[in-house]
Amino acid sequence: MGGALIVIPSRMASTRLLGKPLADIHGVPMIVHVWRRAMEADLGRVVVATDSDEIAAAIRAAGGEAQMTRPDHQNGTDRIFEAIQSLDPAREFRSIVNVQGDLPTIEPRLIRTCLDVLTAEPAADIATIACEIVVAEERTNPNVVKAVGTPIGPNRLRALYFTRATAPSGEGALYHHIGMYAYTRDALERFVALPPAPLEQRERLEQLRALEAGMRIDVGLVDTVPLGVDTPADLERARRLLVPA
Repeated sequence: MGGALIVIPSRMASTRLLGKPLADIHGVPMIVHVWRRAMEADLGRVVVATDSDEIAAAIRAAGGEAQMTRPDHQNGTDRIFEAIQSLDPAREFRSIVNVQGDLPTIEPRLIRTCLDVLTAEPAADIATIACEIVVAEERTNPNVVKAVGTPIGPNRLRALYFTRATAPSGEGALYHHIGMYAYTRDALERFVALPPAPLEQRERLEQLRALEAGMRIDVGLVDTVPLGVDTPADLERARRLLVPA
């Protein structure tokens, strides 16, 4: 097959917004909105990986595909890896795209960009995206993860670090990291086999595990940051942004 498989990890464990994946947005569960955006990217097969029968039922009722996974995964990457073992045991998909399940306003073009960054550079193990920070307060906000990299082409960086601190110092742009990833199949298998790394644990940023292990992450620069829904206020904003069908 040789194409890309999009996997959306989703679980019901949010404490700030209970039942977050099934939160109602104009009569449709939030996870279904994310699945629809991923389908609109038109990259191929899209699957929601979950440990919740309710989430799986919502996706299947919308006409989508869900893959059940264990409830004990510590992160979405491990959940995705378990899912693809069942979804693609013959390793027909060369690229795996991880789209977070709490991005109901994600533009399909951003998903395509993330995959394009990976496929454009044979030396890249992982690709992700980032947007220049334009709101001054975000430069010092530890909840806004910054991507630090060296330019390798138009709207492209090779990642050197990711941090919650304000970095790099000095004059110039800072980039808001958007937590979506595309992996080569080999890179994903290598990543999940690695133990947690010191900087990963210190910064609480999973992608640092890859950098600490010498893996290459390329970053595509985009012009918008999708809304991540973590709180009731975020949910209300998503409802305003999404026009009812």
